[in-house]
Amino acid sequence: MKNNSTFKSAISNLSFPEREKISCKSIHNPILGLITDDYPSLTEDQFISVKELNAYRQKYISNYLSAEIGTLSNLEKSVIESLSDDKSIVSSAEDEVESRSFGQRIADRVADFGGSWTFIISFLLFIVVWIGSNVYFLANKGFDPYPFILLNLILSCVAALQAPVIMMSQNRQEEKDRTRAKKDYMINLKSELEIRMIHDKIDHLIMHQQQELIEIQKVQIEMMNDILNQIKK
Repeated sequence: MKNNSTFKSAISNLSFPEREKISCKSIHNPILGLITDDYPSLTEDQFISVKELNAYRQKYISNYLSAEIGTLSNLEKSVIESLSDDKSIVSSAEDEVESRSFGQRIADRVADFGGSWTFIISFLLFIVVWIGSNVYFLANKGFDPYPFILLNLILSCVAALQAPVIMMSQNRQEEKDRTRAKKDYMINLKSELEIRMIHDKIDHLIMHQQQELIEIQKVQIEMMNDILNQIKK
């Protein structure tokens, strides 16, 4: 003889067969939390049906998947923003407009010319022409006879003026190198912090996923057990 007894669900007040009766005490905590959110007056001593419980189980899984998609989207956004910020630092380091005074521009040009083969060859030709014109063409009786006192004075003046100008250019180059090194340090530091941040997010995401997957497996096992029990009955 079949058992036709029924019971009323505590959340819908609908009648269900007695075999579908589920005590709230046996419901997994995350699922029970979803039910109590909709029905705050529900207590652990009351009963609901398997059909209603499965609906909340599906809702729990759907909420989890939606949350995971949102977490992944936020992670992707943060990575993209970090990469964009890093690119802006590199661009500012490379594309920064350098401001130079008139004296600095002169010093750079003198340093560039004084350290070139053009200056060396031109100066050697100047010395050869100077010495040759005084010794051979003017028979060492010209405006600067041997030992070429005027030439020595000119060379000394050129060296005395050229040395500080080149040092000015070198000092400015060292300042540029220090600024570039500071920017490189900022870029490397930002990259390191971003890598650590991404590692922390991935670790947190993996731990969160493991816990949630365990909860989902428990829910799925409960659903399968309920189905098997219904088949056996």
